[in-house]
Amino acid sequence: MSTLVTFFAAPDEASAALVAGFGPGGLHECLSYGNFDPEEAVLAWECLLSGSRFEELAEAGEPRVIAGEDGEGGLVLALSGGLVEALAQASAPRLVEASASWAGLRARDGEPVDPELAAEILTGLGTLARAAGGRGHRLYCWAG
Repeated sequence: MSTLVTFFAAPDEASAALVAGFGPGGLHECLSYGNFDPEEAVLAWECLLSGSRFEELAEAGEPRVIAGEDGEGGLVLALSGGLVEALAQASAPRLVEASASWAGLRARDGEPVDPELAAEILTGLGTLARAAGGRGHRLYCWAG
């Protein structure tokens, strides 16, 4: 499990990969949280927001690892276009609803997350996705 999970926008994968060793803080607009598995979370969020199936997303290689697979530094993931679009298009009430479902899933798995924090994460990501899209950027996640 990661100790720090930071979501950020970057213009392309090459720019996003540069933060693998030290994280995106200060270089990109970002949101930082802790103590959850970002790979599992982004798959769950895409399922909740778009109706995709977890297994299909995982089999498709989502989320894609773009840096850090060697265990050196942090891991950088590219959030799928489907998730970014779903986050950007979802209303605040829809994001809060999805966050409550995610918090419930985590609690059932024995890894509870505070529902208010879950709502903060997803509404923050919705805002970040809309801002990134307006600049032609994509969303990424650094975990370290």
